[in-house]
Amino acid sequence: IAAAETITEIGNPKDAICEAVEKLQIELLILGSYSKGALKRTILGSVSSYCTHNAKCPVLVVKKPA
Repeated sequence: IAAAETITEIGNPKDAICEAVEKLQIELLILGSYSKGALKRTILGSVSSYCTHNAKCPVLVVKKPA
């Protein structure tokens, strides 16, 4: 039986999410995404992009409909 759960962590979102995936043995990470614009994304980076490449589980990125 699959279950969804919302958790809250403290710290840099990129690191906190990937650490929680390992600590809690998460099987599927679902993240929301919205467009920050090219400049902000270049400077700040994208949490969803980082997690997609670094989380130790599959990642589903859900974008806001246009």
